[in-house]
Amino acid sequence: MAELVFFSGTMDSGKSTLALQTDHNHRARGRRGIIFTRDDRAGAARLSSRLGLEVDAREVGDDTDFWTVIEAERRRGQVVDYLVCDEAQFYSPEQVEQLARLVDETEIDVFAFGITADFRTRLFPGSARLVELADRIEVLQVQSLCWCGARATHNARTVDGVMVVEGDQVVVGDVASGAGQVAYEVLCRRHHMRRMTADAARHRAPVTGTLLDVP
Repeated sequence: MAELVFFSGTMDSGKSTLALQTDHNHRARGRRGIIFTRDDRAGAARLSSRLGLEVDAREVGDDTDFWTVIEAERRRGQVVDYLVCDEAQFYSPEQVEQLARLVDETEIDVFAFGITADFRTRLFPGSARLVELADRIEVLQVQSLCWCGARATHNARTVDGVMVVEGDQVVVGDVASGAGQVAYEVLCRRHHMRRMTADAARHRAPVTGTLLDVP
């Protein structure tokens, strides 16, 4: 039976690389699929990994209806066996429901890849719906690392090098002119709660006058 599978992890955990590998493996077995993505770092209608791999994809917009897309493919005589859906955290809950319906009613496998929580540690609406509806949730085994060496579990956003915990949920690349340079970093929970990025740790003044100073 077809499945809706949600592959989840922080940034730098290899989600997009696995999405590309998944597509390759299924195509190698003669299956036909479609790759979707949204707001990829490489630009519109591209799926890219941090390892430098990049392929064409279909860009998901607010008005994308997956059911309509598949119906159009079938009217053209095209077989669709599976969908690879990268950056699925940016999909709407309604779009996730469309994907689940495709699995149940058309026997198309859907492999969704995305981040679970945003820089505020709040669930993305698309990811929340995937957690609710997926047949399986797979946490990626490639561990992202915080600057301290511990397993990274949280995504942090910085503006001009300073960590922030408020703002729009989705900001890709630079924000509007004058608003600062936006970047992202993965942290362990301890350092996310302390708002201590790698840069902040490097510039932190050394602690003196503690028991550690006693010979």
